[in-house]
Amino acid sequence: MELWQILLIILAIVAVVLVVLYFVGKRMQKKQDEQKEQIEAAKQTMSMLIIDKKRMRIKEAGLPQVVIDSTPKLMRRAKLPIVKAKVGPRIMTLVADEKIFEVLPVKKEIKATVSGIYIVGARGVRGPLLAPPQKKGFFKRMRDKVSGAGK
Repeated sequence: MELWQILLIILAIVAVVLVVLYFVGKRMQKKQDEQKEQIEAAKQTMSMLIIDKKRMRIKEAGLPQVVIDSTPKLMRRAKLPIVKAKVGPRIMTLVADEKIFEVLPVKKEIKATVSGIYIVGARGVRGPLLAPPQKKGFFKRMRDKVSGAGK
């Protein structure tokens, strides 16, 4: 076999893989859109006091067994943003959206938009929710140390 034949075979394999990934991606996008529609239909606003928030595995979070059984096998090992909150007289364990998790204040009352056990949105009861300051990266900290030592 010559070099151009090998390159042609590799090019054909890459083309087939790209076509398969395109169709799988379209199917996954449809599923995600359907899930978002269901979340939007079932969401409601409630007042809650955030007690604690952590990233933990779904089995350690204290979620109902039905939720654990319905999650895919691969997701059971992933760490999720879990929030313990007092909603009315009950203490509930909820799962937060990734974007919302960073903004949620601990030991403060918020108005949260909840769909089932999933926190979709949040706003402060007494004033706006402030995003925590971004952490400095490794190189930024080192640059600050060097510039501080030189002065």
